[in-house]
Amino acid sequence: MSKTLSLIVFLEKIHYFCGMNEFSVVIISKSEELPQMACTDFFHSVDLFRIIEKTPGQKPYMAITYKGNDVIAHMLVLLRRRGSLFPPYLFTQGRAYGEGEYSPACADDKEAIFGMMLRCLIRKLKIGICLYIEFSDLSTKMFGYKTFRDNGFFPVHWMEIHNSLHSMPPAKRLMPRVKKQIAKARMSGLITTIADNEKEYDCFMKILRGRSTLKIRRFIPDPKLFHELLKLGDCKLFITRDGISIVSGCICVYSNENCYLWYLATKHKLHKKRASAMTVWAAILDAYKCSYKHIYFMDVGLPFKKNPFREFILGFGGKPVGTYRWFRCSFTWVNKILSWLYRE
Repeated sequence: MSKTLSLIVFLEKIHYFCGMNEFSVVIISKSEELPQMACTDFFHSVDLFRIIEKTPGQKPYMAITYKGNDVIAHMLVLLRRRGSLFPPYLFTQGRAYGEGEYSPACADDKEAIFGMMLRCLIRKLKIGICLYIEFSDLSTKMFGYKTFRDNGFFPVHWMEIHNSLHSMPPAKRLMPRVKKQIAKARMSGLITTIADNEKEYDCFMKILRGRSTLKIRRFIPDPKLFHELLKLGDCKLFITRDGISIVSGCICVYSNENCYLWYLATKHKLHKKRASAMTVWAAILDAYKCSYKHIYFMDVGLPFKKNPFREFILGFGGKPVGTYRWFRCSFTWVNKILSWLYRE
């Protein structure tokens, strides 16, 4: 029996049983091995898999669940190579946005299937010496709570903000202080447009790297990622100019009739708040004109009482939502300490 199990693990194909139905989970890291499957979620799509595969410093892993010969669920995790000023200096991080995609036929078994894929991914990433794994942007706060706990993850309270774009025009949601910032930005000559070439993307990346150098958790991907997204058409870069100089920008990606503001950066100048307000407002208006239902701000940060960035984003009339991000460190003793520190 042990030899059979060893062979199954070696082939990275693990079988599970649910009643009379057999499910199998496979982990794929090469695009040519991907099967044909329907993808509506950008963060778990074949397109993003192929782009990440071409991006230096990152590697994709797609967990795919079969029922017989049919794909019923899939989940994409990105393995990122990172560096730090503190030990271990160089390490890798597993990152997932959401719990994956599931066919309507497996709705009743969704959390069980998620657990199968999660266990397979943990085993695979352990082989790749992944320092820690992070899950965010889950569909509901309590999704997979027991599954995460059973697999050694610990939750960290987080704050998310999204703006509804279908119930009323965005202008009616604006707070007075943000209206003033936008008005002053226009009076000072700031103009926001959509970038359409790689040179503008590279200019924004310099601003983004300059504003994120000392932020421990902030991960800035290789510019090739955004160049490929630009070609694919699933992404827009909004840039704000002061004359001919780019002073601010934000990157949005689009999935499931929603807009996701992924990265925002502004040069550190006197008109920083005005330029940021102008940039975010342009992204919101564009999403509204394109009939997207919501715009999500993907990294507002920890729910501290005083968070200037969170207060700035809330000025656009968004809804704050308390949620969890789930973490798991590969070093057992470190994970136990962190689990105790972030105990509920």
